[in-house]
Amino acid sequence: MMKPYNRKDFLQTSAILIAMGLTGSGFDFKKKMPLLSFSTLGCPDWTFQQIVDFAVDNKFDGLELRGILRELDLNKCKEFSNPESIAATNKLMKEKGLHFSDLGSSAAMHHSDATERKKNLDDAKRFIDLAQKIDCPNVRVFPNNLPKEVDRNITIDLITQGLIELGEYAKGSNVTVVLESHGELVYVKDLQKIMQAAAGNNVGLVWDIVNMWSVTKEPPATVYAALKNYIHHTHIKDLKVTDGKEHYTFLGEGETPIFEAIDILYKDGYKGYFSFEWEKLWHPEIEAPEKAIAHYSKVMRAHFNG
Repeated sequence: MMKPYNRKDFLQTSAILIAMGLTGSGFDFKKKMPLLSFSTLGCPDWTFQQIVDFAVDNKFDGLELRGILRELDLNKCKEFSNPESIAATNKLMKEKGLHFSDLGSSAAMHHSDATERKKNLDDAKRFIDLAQKIDCPNVRVFPNNLPKEVDRNITIDLITQGLIELGEYAKGSNVTVVLESHGELVYVKDLQKIMQAAAGNNVGLVWDIVNMWSVTKEPPATVYAALKNYIHHTHIKDLKVTDGKEHYTFLGEGETPIFEAIDILYKDGYKGYFSFEWEKLWHPEIEAPEKAIAHYSKVMRAHFNG
């Protein structure tokens, strides 16, 4: 059950914001829109052409690919299945003025079984290869629920070593392997430990603000101060709790401090994408993508223009 954002949290956040110079009259937006993208997790039944056209019509800058037509292995999608298709896809993106913000792989770093671990690392490497071919700066990997039968510190070390291996594989490219704050890996101290050991060698972090806040309730300013040097990409969403259960909402209609996090990133000069993650593939009951994704663009533009 989510706890309310109380006075203690507010005072702590305010103090950190003041220290960072993010409050007061100096906190004025420069009327420059940040980079907006959305994850194709939110539109699992759209063709690539539909995705591209919708992005253009709704003034997005980029696309975060997390599957096309429910195929999560992008290398199997027709748009990336051979050099000719890749060239045509790149041409379409250029003509439309779009960029790829991130490739969302299914590679999980928490496995200890040697066979499963190799499979996931190999999958991530294939995504790194594809990212280079389509000029995509980030490949997302993740952990989920950490195995109960394995000591937590051992699993964290495995995740760290996996990132180091992938970072070495990506060395010399423009691709960064980004670990998402996801599953049970949402505590600052754990993410700090991993990033301090692995980041900087083509390795960084996806800050999924709500994934973290919904579990830890740490104010965004606290999280950002600890992890800011590692953040290459973000996942933006909102939710509220009804009858003890989490429900995704349109941006700004939930109870998370999502705009606080967005403003902190923007004011401190974050140059990456604010990528909307509407988890329609995993939660088919939520609102249709043409409504939710369009709403995200409108709300973000109103926020930064107003």
